[in-house]
Amino acid sequence: MDVKKQQVFNRVINEGIEFIRLQFIDVFGVLKSVNVTPDELEDALEGNLMFDGSSIDGFARINESDQCLVPDPDTFQFMPWRPTEKGVARMICDVYNPDGTPFEGCPRGILKRVIKEAREMGYELNMGPEGEFFLFHTDSDGSPTLHIHDKAGYFDLAPIDHGEDARRDIVLTMKQMGFRIEASHHEVASGQHEIDFKYGEALKTADQWVTFRDVVKNIAKKHGLYATFMPKPLAGENGSAMHCNQSLFKDNKNVFYDINGKYKLSNIAFNYMAGLLKHAKGMTAIGNPIVNSYKRLKPGYEAPTHIAWSNSNRSTLIRIPVRRGSATRIELRNPDPVANPYLVFAVMLKAGMEGIKNKLMPPPPVEEDIYNLSEKQRKALDIDYLPRDLFAALKEMEKDPLIEQAIGSHCYNRFLEGKYKEWHEYAEQVHQWEIKHYLAKY
Repeated sequence: MDVKKQQVFNRVINEGIEFIRLQFIDVFGVLKSVNVTPDELEDALEGNLMFDGSSIDGFARINESDQCLVPDPDTFQFMPWRPTEKGVARMICDVYNPDGTPFEGCPRGILKRVIKEAREMGYELNMGPEGEFFLFHTDSDGSPTLHIHDKAGYFDLAPIDHGEDARRDIVLTMKQMGFRIEASHHEVASGQHEIDFKYGEALKTADQWVTFRDVVKNIAKKHGLYATFMPKPLAGENGSAMHCNQSLFKDNKNVFYDINGKYKLSNIAFNYMAGLLKHAKGMTAIGNPIVNSYKRLKPGYEAPTHIAWSNSNRSTLIRIPVRRGSATRIELRNPDPVANPYLVFAVMLKAGMEGIKNKLMPPPPVEEDIYNLSEKQRKALDIDYLPRDLFAALKEMEKDPLIEQAIGSHCYNRFLEGKYKEWHEYAEQVHQWEIKHYLAKY
């Protein structure tokens, strides 16, 4: 047994851990878990834990269902909200085929593959996602309601913000788990919160994002609240985003920064940004993967609706935050927090790398508020729309070969199949808005 695996065993013994959750994420971004005891840990670490992949969305067909979980020892982490006696820890896993080869539909494996491609070009992707979510009251059965816990606004404090205690406990729990918290505050909408943790290498950050969502939901529950990452739970309010701040490093230097470049950005930064803009439509379904995602992407709610970039304008798809030097970064603003982070990071990196390889250049920045421009003005500036709904986004995904190249044919086909099914189920429903507006009128 290698050193890292032995370190896991030592921690299990020394910290009195009785259950280890082996976690992985399905194609659609839902966290899955298998529990093992210390007696079963050695088999798990050696990749001998089999499971039925046909029961997991987007994984194997029933005639090829056997798959195995291989835990990553580097992700071993005590879960501090669980009992300290007979404690619980977790490891995040990669999914493998029975013959020991990586399963092509494993989202974590997909990101690893694209990261390897970037490293072969000499680049390391750092990611810093911003985490927004809503806290709601629950009913007597513990089910979520739409009753918000406060009437606070952006950066408000208690006693207006009654979720502050829950948010504080979430932050403290994350710190216990090794997160470096950069900011936490109430967001614009009532009941909405944001917690930002320090950027890091893309795979580690994707793992942290999965853990962050798990922590938020569990700590909220302890406070009698329900946390949701649904992009737009309340009509007429701002929705929740997962703004993706990204930068490339080479030889420990941020290659997006050039003190002599325009806006102090390097050509590589412009190339990378141009790749994101070129493939923005094709990537939208990955970053905004549910019907509700497109209720957030509407004018007037600080969410992007058009494909453009700016230095400070928050109505554009891409924003370049003001800080430079090692903090120079590109912020992609359309992804939302229900998206699968491994797939989102993979398609962004693939698009950016294509921009660098082909030396693509973006159009000039748009510093005006795009929401207030006329259609004629937008056309003159050659500003295109993001897809308006999930169906349109899936069609754009099919038009863009880079998406299948990034996530592989297996994941690509399963994603499209599942999401078209979701769209058609939604489209067949008769919604209350239709009843209200049409039943008595016609």
